[in-house]
Amino acid sequence: MRTCYLYLMSRQQELQPIHAIESRARLILDLAKAVSAHLDLADVLESLIVGLKPRVQFQAIGVVILEGDYTRVHSLHVEGVQRNRGDSIETVMSRVQSVLHVSGDLHRKRLLDSHISLFRSSRKPYVCTDVQAQKQFPQDEEFQRAGFASYISLPLLKQDELIGAVTLASFHKQNFSEEDVALLQDASDIVSIAVSNALAFEEIRNLRDQLQVENRALQDEIVQKSIYEEIVGSSAALRTVLSSIDKVAPTDSTVLITGETGTGKELVAHAIHKRSPRSGRALVKVNCAALPVDLIASELFGHEKGAFTGALNQRIGRFEAANGGTIFLDEIGELNPEMQVSLLRVLQEKEFERVGGNRTIRTDVRVIAATNRDLAQRVAEDRFRMDLFYRLNVFPVQVPALRERSDDIPILVDYFVAHFARRMGKKIGQIEKRTLEALLAYSWPGNIRELQNLIERGVILSEGDVFRIAPGLLSPQPIVAQKRDDEPKSSIESVLRETRGRISGPDGAAAKLGIPASTLESRIRALGINKHLFRGNGPDRAGR
Repeated sequence: MRTCYLYLMSRQQELQPIHAIESRARLILDLAKAVSAHLDLADVLESLIVGLKPRVQFQAIGVVILEGDYTRVHSLHVEGVQRNRGDSIETVMSRVQSVLHVSGDLHRKRLLDSHISLFRSSRKPYVCTDVQAQKQFPQDEEFQRAGFASYISLPLLKQDELIGAVTLASFHKQNFSEEDVALLQDASDIVSIAVSNALAFEEIRNLRDQLQVENRALQDEIVQKSIYEEIVGSSAALRTVLSSIDKVAPTDSTVLITGETGTGKELVAHAIHKRSPRSGRALVKVNCAALPVDLIASELFGHEKGAFTGALNQRIGRFEAANGGTIFLDEIGELNPEMQVSLLRVLQEKEFERVGGNRTIRTDVRVIAATNRDLAQRVAEDRFRMDLFYRLNVFPVQVPALRERSDDIPILVDYFVAHFARRMGKKIGQIEKRTLEALLAYSWPGNIRELQNLIERGVILSEGDVFRIAPGLLSPQPIVAQKRDDEPKSSIESVLRETRGRISGPDGAAAKLGIPASTLESRIRALGINKHLFRGNGPDRAGR
């Protein structure tokens, strides 16, 4: 009888490891089933805590992702903290901080401040049975302030590449057995698959959102055609601009394009982008003056769901959509002070947060800005930040007004007449001389845009093969007075004689007359003055 009892005891001892293995295998299988039943990673973590309760008690579980020398919280579940389906990680972390009475940026941390740094050289779990006694990293201080007494962290691997870590924390001190650690390692393998899938889905979603924004930008480009399809002209002023484009386009430098309204600043931005290494991605355009003040932050940086009334879904902003490409900030001088600070940070740090979120998003984007304002003057008036001005003004490109490149007017007229005639199915073979003279004498306050609109109107009204502008079609305030008597002509000739034919510069005729050099050139041409006669060695010779 005793022999039989000893035999049964021996058999039970032999069967115990088998039962333990079967029990662990059954638990892992149950965990795998629970995990596979959820697409949302937060639901996966919640089901993991519930599944582990029979063996190990945890109150919180989180997944962090490696991003270079930083870690980012990707998903988090804490028992007792409300979580609604679709909540962003920023929203969840805000609730966690409120419930656990902790503050600071817990979302993104330096890798060296955490135990996760050990996983780069070792793929072994990190076990902390007493946070207060085993404090080794700055992050342990945060764990203790949050009320956690122990935790265990396991590396998440994808084909042996470290992608992050899953950390399970408890409000109570726990001694983790070897069996517990082995069980959690098996569970972390399941989480690794779920995290890989979540990251892949996140990347697909971001690419989809980015594609939608790029498509919208391309559609805007089609609907809102640029001033003209290509840069037209051969004047010295325009050649200077083209030379600047060729020099700066291959670089990644920030460009500030200045010039009057209608001069073609957007066209210059397109030319720079098209000739840059980023030309394979879309040029994302933002008109800073056209956006309401309360929406411009959302437009530039995106927003999280629930960030403000009407924010029903998460939305990526223009900077995020332009990642890898170029963003064109038109009318940059209209930004309010708050947005100037945000833009300065993007230029300096290459990072930002969505509205309503605290996750730092890094972006690789080239910035081209444009303005018709005198930003230096606005800086002097304390209406524009000096540091932002210098950040933007790395490579300035000044686009000349049309009156400063009047030699290009005949070429532009030919180009626009041919373009609109072709579009309207008309045949126009020549341009009336009187019309061209009137166009050359006009001041063009609206620059090329005004010229384009005028030519389009003229082609619509044209009934023959000669293009002409009807009297009165031009604005009634041309640069040259309608009455050309001898008094203004003699005054200009007198000053030209005094300056020996010099037009520009501080001692030139334009400065003495108090008008722009381009304006004086137009008047000289309109009045039929031969300025070359005045270029002599002295007043007497110049007057001959």
